Amino acid sequence: MLLTSEPVSGAQGASLQATAPGTPPLIVHLIHQLGVGGLENGLVNLINNMPPTHYRHAIVCLKDYTDFHQRITTPGVQIISLNKLEGKDWRHYLRLYRTLRDLRPALIHTRNLGCIEGLLLAALAGIKLRVHGEHGRDMHDLHGTNWKYNLLRKMMRPLVGHFIAVSQDLQSWLVERIGAHPARVTHIGNGVNSLQFHPRLGPAAAVGPPGFLCNNAFVIGSVGRMVDVKDFKSLVQAFLLLLAQEPGPGSRLRLIIAGDGPCREACLAQLRQAGVASLAWLPGARDDVPQLMRAMDLFVLPSLTEGSSNTILEAMSSGLPVVATTVGGNVDLVQPGWTGTLVPPQAPDLLADAIADYYSMPELGPRHGMRGRRQVLAEHSLLAMSDAYLAVYDAMFQSLHQQS
Repeated sequence: MLLTSEPVSGAQGASLQATAPGTPPLIVHLIHQLGVGGLENGLVNLINNMPPTHYRHAIVCLKDYTDFHQRITTPGVQIISLNKLEGKDWRHYLRLYRTLRDLRPALIHTRNLGCIEGLLLAALAGIKLRVHGEHGRDMHDLHGTNWKYNLLRKMMRPLVGHFIAVSQDLQSWLVERIGAHPARVTHIGNGVNSLQFHPRLGPAAAVGPPGFLCNNAFVIGSVGRMVDVKDFKSLVQAFLLLLAQEPGPGSRLRLIIAGDGPCREACLAQLRQAGVASLAWLPGARDDVPQLMRAMDLFVLPSLTEGSSNTILEAMSSGLPVVATTVGGNVDLVQPGWTGTLVPPQAPDLLADAIADYYSMPELGPRHGMRGRRQVLAEHSLLAMSDAYLAVYDAMFQSLHQQS
């Protein structure tokens, strides 16, 4: 793997990406930052599972990359950081243009609004094949209605050869709101490593600080970046409501939220103020998520918006029932009454009621969890995901060859 903190230029760029006859075409993936996140996890899974004989890959980060890049197992993947400053950093446009000119990719794949302007620079750099992916929204535009954002998307739309949406919600939105031609939009859901994320094979994994788990604990769990859009405060509020129904130090209920971010301290403060901090464990970012999930009895995702949640898929693959909010791609993944339960966002009382159903009916969780596991194996394998992306890339190359 080649790591670069500055854009390659001149002879260096040419030597790094020089192509011999028969060398697979290069795809540049343009993202904001390579760190912990669902989009980034999907990109790493894609590169690791796509046949190396078909395409080579480079990742260009507008900002930078973290140790997360070590999850890439495919050899020869170049990662470039453009070190974009916060706000409008006009010079980064020039750095991006020069990087694309030096890399000379056959195809560029941009992701989300923050990278969409890269399509214009890619066109100016002579890159004929351009793919744009929509993976979800943020707190500034929960429902995809921000007119400034959508105006930019519409301006860039003619430069996109094909759109990829990770949920049916985003697919419909691209067609109906952005005006993309339906034939140029493909829905490709995320995939999950079902060998890594598997149901517990015996007793629940021992996790947390000493004394955290009791013999008959019912563990409510979640994983994700602790930011406003994930709304973990609602999960903590639901947990407190459940404890109020079952007071006393002998409560079986436990809460695990794995992830880091600006909202973590606020959630910890909620728990401390209620005097139940010992019943919850918020360890920050973790690299042992599969083991943590095998310690859970129920997975809960209270997000305000979602694309196609990797953590829901990982939980389902781990044989867990899922309680999630009725937003974005969650409704594609969770089948109410079959693999889990859906509740409206920002409704801690309804979230608590849904959790209580699994707590009070012990046979319900394993039944929903096994159905979810079967759904993941049938519809969300890493092979199926990589094959779907491969089909889009192949079709674009075939179309270009037919035109030439």
